[in-house]
Amino acid sequence: MARADTASASLRSDSIQGLAKSIAKPAYRRLLSAEPLLRRAVPALIIAFLITICVGAVVQVLEQRRQVMRDARQAIEALADEVAVALDHPARELNVNSARTVAVLDRIMPAWAATHDRLILLADADGAIVASLPNDPQKLGRPILDLLGPSQPLTTFGAAAGALEITLADGTAALATVRALRNPLGIVAVVQTASDALANWRATTALTVTLSATTGFVVLILGFAFHWQATRAREADLIHDTVRGRIDTALNRGRCGLWDWDLARGRVFWSRSMFDILGLPAREDLLTFGELNALVHPGDIDLYGLARQLADAQVQSIDHAFRMRHADGRWLWLRVRCELARQEGETGLHLIGIAVDVSEQKNLVERTTAADLRLRDAIETIPEAFVLWDADNRLVLCNSNFQELHRLPDVAVAAGTPYQTVVAAGKKPIIRTTSITEDGQPQGARTFEAQLTDGRWMHISERRTKDGGYVSVGTDITKIKQHEQRLVEGEKRRIATINDLRYSQQTLERQTDELADLAEKYAEEKTRAEEANQAKSKFLANMSHELRTPLNAIIGFSEIMESAMFGPLGAEKYTEYSRDIRESGQYLLDVINDILDMSKIEAGSVHFNPESVELDHILADSLRVVGGRAGEKRLTLNSQIAPGIKLNADRRALKQIALNLLSNAVKFTPDGGAVTVRGRTRGGMVTIAIEDNGIGIPKDALHKLGRPFEQVESQLTKRHQGSGLGLAIAKSLVEMHGGAMHIRSVLGTGTAVVVRLPLEPQSAMPAESILVSPPLADCHAALV
Repeated sequence: MARADTASASLRSDSIQGLAKSIAKPAYRRLLSAEPLLRRAVPALIIAFLITICVGAVVQVLEQRRQVMRDARQAIEALADEVAVALDHPARELNVNSARTVAVLDRIMPAWAATHDRLILLADADGAIVASLPNDPQKLGRPILDLLGPSQPLTTFGAAAGALEITLADGTAALATVRALRNPLGIVAVVQTASDALANWRATTALTVTLSATTGFVVLILGFAFHWQATRAREADLIHDTVRGRIDTALNRGRCGLWDWDLARGRVFWSRSMFDILGLPAREDLLTFGELNALVHPGDIDLYGLARQLADAQVQSIDHAFRMRHADGRWLWLRVRCELARQEGETGLHLIGIAVDVSEQKNLVERTTAADLRLRDAIETIPEAFVLWDADNRLVLCNSNFQELHRLPDVAVAAGTPYQTVVAAGKKPIIRTTSITEDGQPQGARTFEAQLTDGRWMHISERRTKDGGYVSVGTDITKIKQHEQRLVEGEKRRIATINDLRYSQQTLERQTDELADLAEKYAEEKTRAEEANQAKSKFLANMSHELRTPLNAIIGFSEIMESAMFGPLGAEKYTEYSRDIRESGQYLLDVINDILDMSKIEAGSVHFNPESVELDHILADSLRVVGGRAGEKRLTLNSQIAPGIKLNADRRALKQIALNLLSNAVKFTPDGGAVTVRGRTRGGMVTIAIEDNGIGIPKDALHKLGRPFEQVESQLTKRHQGSGLGLAIAKSLVEMHGGAMHIRSVLGTGTAVVVRLPLEPQSAMPAESILVSPPLADCHAALV
C-alpha cells in the first residue's frame, strides 16, 4: 500500500521534484544512480566472504589433523627405535623374569618421552608381556596380541610396518609401532591412543572454529546492519516521496504556486501548479526575469524596482497582490508572499515563497460592492424616506429623505449605528400619529400616518424581514390629506379621492414589497460573504492540521540526523543543514500551531478543564522554558511571585498565556536587558505582570495589539520573526477565563503586560481587554 501511495504521490509531485533537481549537486545524483547496484552487490559479497571463511576453516582443520597424526607417528617411531637400541645394548643383560625390568625401562626412557599418554609394552620371545610403562601389574603375563589384536601386521613385519592406526582389543582407536629385540627378549611395542594424540588438535580446532564463527557473525551483523540501513533509507525515500506528493497536492488543490527567484542570475523557478494557474504549459527549465515581467500587469507592481530593493537589502520580504496574464489573455489576481533566503554554499540571494490565486475573492468583493451600490442607488432615487435596521436594532442603510426628515448629521447615519443613538441624534418632527389597521397584516408589521411640525403628513409602513430586522418606508401624503379635506364638499369628489387613495396605497404597498425584496437580496449577499470568510477560516484550520503531520516527521528525522544516531553523516555541513531543517521546521510548526489554536478559538471549539492551579509553579515552569533563549541574549529574569496563590483555571491555557507573554518579552528585549514577572492576589482577582525594558510600543499602535495577525512592525520592516498570533491567543484565553489583559508601554523604555484573572471561573469581565494605559512607572506602582 505504501508503494502504491508513493507511486501515486510521485505522479503529482513534479513541482517539488523540479525544485529538488534545480538545487541538487552532481555527486548526490551519481550516488542515487549507483545506489540500486550497491544494494544488490553488498549482500552478494558478504555471502561470498562467509562461504570463503567456512571453506578455509574446514580445509585448515583437516590439514592440522593430518599434520598432528603425522607428528604423532614420527614421535612413537622415534621412541620405539630409541628404546630398542637401549635394550639391545651388549652391556645390558636383562632377566625377563626380573622385577627390575620396569626400573630399567624407566631409566632408559628419554626426557622428551616422559608423558603418560604413551604406553610401552615389553614382551619375551613367546609374546608374553614382561613389563609395561606406566607399570600395570594386570598386564604382566598376558599375551601382547590380546592388546594389539591377533591380525595386526605390526607383530609380523615389526619395524618395517612403521606406525599404524589400529583398534585395540577394547575398541579404542590408537597409533602403535613394534620393534624386535634379541633373546631372551621378544618385542617392544609403543602405543598411543588417537584421542591423546589429537588432544592439542582439538583445542586448536576449537579456537579456529571460534575465530571463524566470530568473524562470520561479525560479517553477518554488518550485513544485517547494511540491510537495515538500506531498508531505512528506502523507507525514508518513501516518506519523502509521500510528503513531497502531499505538499504538491496541497499546492495544486489550494490554487497555490511555489516561487524561487534567484536574484543573482535573474532566474525564476515555478512549480507546476503555478503554470496550471496561468494556463501555461509546464516547463522544467527556469524562467528568465524578462519572461516573468512580461506576464505581470505593469500598473500593479514594478519588478525592476523590487529587484533593486531586494538586492540592496532594503526589504527582506514581500506580501503583495497584483495581476498576471492568463494564457487566454485575461488577468488573474495573485497574492504573493515571499522572503529572502540565502542557500548554504551560494553567495546569491533567493526570494522564496508562494503565490495564491485570489481572483475569486476579488470578483466576489467586486460583485458584492456593485450589488450594494445598486441597492443604495435604487433606495436613494425613490421619493420615500427609507430606513433598514438589522435584528440587533442597528442601522443598515437609509436614504437622504430619511436623514432630512429627522435632521440627522452624517455621523449618525453610519452603518452599524444603534437605534438609540440615531433617535438621540435626531429631532422628533411628529405632532400626532394615526394608526391604520389592515386585514391580513403580517405579524410584527404596522402602518400609520404621522403629521409633522411643518404641516406635512407621512404614511409610514414597517415590515419585519426574514432575518429579524425591519424595514420602514415613509411616504409624503400631505396632498392626500388635503384632498380628503376637500372631499367633504361633495360625495362624488370624496368617493373619487378615496379611490385615488386606495390606488396610491396599493402602489405604496407594492413599492414596500419591492424594497423588502431588495433588502432580502442584500442580506443574502451579506450572508454569502460571511460564509466565504468562514470557509477561509476552516481552510486555514484544515491546512494547519495537514501540515503538522509531515512537519513532525521532518523535525524528528532532522533531529536523528543532527544527533548522528545511526552514525556520522560525513561533512560537518550536513549537521548544520540538519539543524537548520529542524529549527525551520520547528518555527513553521509553531506558526501552524498558533494558527490552529486561533482557528479553534474563533470557531468556539476550545474546551476548558478548570482545576486548582498553583500560580508560582506555572510561572516557574514558563520561566524555565524561555530561560534558554534569555540566556542566549544575556537577559536577566526576575521573579517576584507571592507564594501559595491558587486559582481555579485550565492549566494548559494558563501556561500558554504565560509562555506567549514571556516569549514576546524575551524576543523584543535587547541583549543584556531584564524581564520581571510579578504575581499577587487582590479583591478576588489574581494579577500577573510581565515587564521588560525592551524597545517599547508606539502609543498609536497599542490599539491594534490583540487582533489576529496584527503586529507593530509591518511585513516589510519587521526585524523579529512571528505570526502576530501570540497576543491574540493570550487575549482570547484570558477573556474565556473571565479576565482582562492590559498593555502599558513607553517607546524606547519598555512594556508591561498585566493580566487579571478571577480566582473562580466566571463570565467575561466588562472591562476592555486591551487598554492604552499610563506609563510603566504608574503600572509598577499600581501593581505593588
